Amino acid sequence: MHDKPIEYSELIKMQIYSEDILMKSTPVECAWSLAGSRLLILLCLAANGMTAKAAEAPRPNVLLILTDDQGYGDIGSHGNPYLKTPVLDRLAESGARFDRFYVSPVCAPTRASLLTGRYHLRTGVTGVTRGYENMNADEITLAECFEQGGYRTGCFGKWHNGRHMPMHPNGQGFEEFFGFCGGHWNTYFDSPLEHNGKSVSTEGYIIDVLTDHAIDFMEENDREPWFCYVPFNTPHSPWRVPDAYWQKYEGLGLDAKAQCAYAMVENIDDNVGRLLESLEKTEQSKRTIVLFITDNGINSDRFNAGMLGRKGSHNEGGVRVPCFIRYPGIIPANTTIKEISAHIDILPTLAELCYLERPAEPPLDGVSLVPLLRQQNPDWPERMIFTDTFRSRSGLEKMNGAVRTQQWRATTSRGQWQLFDMQDDPGQTKNLSAEHSELVADFAQAFEDWFASTGATEIGERPIPIGHASRQQFELYPCESKLIPGHGEGISYTGDTTNGFANCWIHEWTDPAAYPEWKLEVLGAGEYEIEMEYTCHRNDVGVEMEVCIGDQKSSVVIPKAYDPPLVNKPDHVFSYNYQTKASWAKIKTGHMKLTAGMHTAQVKIKHFARKGISRPAQGIDLRVVRLKRVD
Repeated sequence: MHDKPIEYSELIKMQIYSEDILMKSTPVECAWSLAGSRLLILLCLAANGMTAKAAEAPRPNVLLILTDDQGYGDIGSHGNPYLKTPVLDRLAESGARFDRFYVSPVCAPTRASLLTGRYHLRTGVTGVTRGYENMNADEITLAECFEQGGYRTGCFGKWHNGRHMPMHPNGQGFEEFFGFCGGHWNTYFDSPLEHNGKSVSTEGYIIDVLTDHAIDFMEENDREPWFCYVPFNTPHSPWRVPDAYWQKYEGLGLDAKAQCAYAMVENIDDNVGRLLESLEKTEQSKRTIVLFITDNGINSDRFNAGMLGRKGSHNEGGVRVPCFIRYPGIIPANTTIKEISAHIDILPTLAELCYLERPAEPPLDGVSLVPLLRQQNPDWPERMIFTDTFRSRSGLEKMNGAVRTQQWRATTSRGQWQLFDMQDDPGQTKNLSAEHSELVADFAQAFEDWFASTGATEIGERPIPIGHASRQQFELYPCESKLIPGHGEGISYTGDTTNGFANCWIHEWTDPAAYPEWKLEVLGAGEYEIEMEYTCHRNDVGVEMEVCIGDQKSSVVIPKAYDPPLVNKPDHVFSYNYQTKASWAKIKTGHMKLTAGMHTAQVKIKHFARKGISRPAQGIDLRVVRLKRVD
């Protein structure tokens, strides 16, 4: 007898083992073996409290592919005159294509809604940097639902909903994570990435590498159900792609960004093909749901099917994206779904298809799309889908947003409402708010009520958790800091930003009165070793740096110069936001005994060793402050 309930994965193994036996049996033996194996599985499921319905239909694998900044128009079969995406086109034809599928205007909010089935404001996600991309740790994610259902879970790509435990993928239901946690990555070739919290080196183009690891995961787990989430990080900038793809789009009259975006999308198409080929090779294709979505509209001026708006916009072109889903034998081929749907619907849809259970709280915003997918001709109710624009700051007030119904899109910018009939005017060329003032008032009230229900005005600064029991090392990055007195006032972030984006560092730190500051929540009291990564010009050798956390302080004198050049990356379109230094110096400042609770961390220039000079000639650059548990 088992001392604990049999895991669903073990039952799947029983079924596969039974199928192997059947292949070698006579017809009579086959019938008895089949009946016996099904009875055994049903009895085991009954003992575990699972339903017969779940037993009769073995749970499918799920491959969820999300791309970054690929708009609705970045698909060949959506009318793009330049781009060829044969794999994605066939995927759409082999199952269902959603004609009006909506996400959020930018990356992190979409991911939070996709993973939870809830509007991003409810999950604590309001922006893309400075910690405002962090999802509340107590949200119930798709991965946690699959994990509870006996699935193996893996994430391979860009996370962008929190880099620190417990917001890290490993803390949100993914037993395997390979990729990066920030909002973008500066290096697309031979990228340094992360595997379950540890840094790893890679070789090759980043999308090819991520695909390799996703394939390994699917093939290694071919005898038990799995959920494989592949959030590719292209065609998000930096504008880098293998030359063979770039050259295919030369001579077409495209600007460099459009040319690179299409080259990146073709690379995505090839890699989706590799994922699907792996399913065929391992005979998993018929029992795998494949879902393809993108996270927002186009990120440069290029073909967008005549829609208004792009990434960052609450208009149709910023939030309407491709969505294809294939499930052989369940979803009929060449299905087109006209009803509006959204990222919040994915969790309840997959939960129904895979017989997953989710607690009733916190409540979902999305609905299951299974009746539409199975073409059951349901009496589908009218609904409203809400959009809120992003902001990477606290003290949220209503800014810009939209309400979408099957016919209408009502938009608000700085309190001014517009109304568009999306069936007669899909390009949003005629504002009908004056002709339908009562309808506008209804939409405005609905948006007001919805926004109030999210609790968004209560979202404040997100402290960085330090000392989680599953980790020994913790990092404080500049993109999560607040610069005092402000960006450009004796201290700056790198790149063309005043907020600080992923992978930026502190630069041009020329004023000793300026400093970076982080809000921390120490989860585990104890002793921590403090280390910094920095560069220092030879004119500034001897500067004393001090790290302060709460009432604890430790300092160190920079003993020698370390000033490597910037790495010249092979950009097809240059951007200051994606610079990289060749390497960084490391220096330990000492140990601190930290108590549990809320603290403020600061790094300060204590003083300079050069007599009569109060400012450094070049400035200190700071990449990270690292805390390592040593007790």
